[in-house]
Amino acid sequence: MEKRFYVYIMANKKYGTLYIGVTSDLVKRNWEHRNHVVEGFTDQYNLDKLVYYEVHENAESAIRREKRLKFWKRMWKLELVDKFNPEWTDLYESITA
Repeated sequence: MEKRFYVYIMANKKYGTLYIGVTSDLVKRNWEHRNHVVEGFTDQYNLDKLVYYEVHENAESAIRREKRLKFWKRMWKLELVDKFNPEWTDLYESITA
């Protein structure tokens, strides 16, 4: 089984503050955000809802995509989440099932 990499977006509410990250373990990393295990931006702004993610086959493409998204205008990021998850529901349960 090949390792997969994920680019993801966390939010505190619909159209709220956003955080874009990359990880090879989406469930573990989101658990860490939700439980405020690591101090930082997501902890400070209570970003505990997984609202978007995409799968990449290698770390390089995931990191490239993460960097690209971070330079996007805020409106483009909101539209990206709206298309993927129109209700901005927390997707954490769907990735742990």
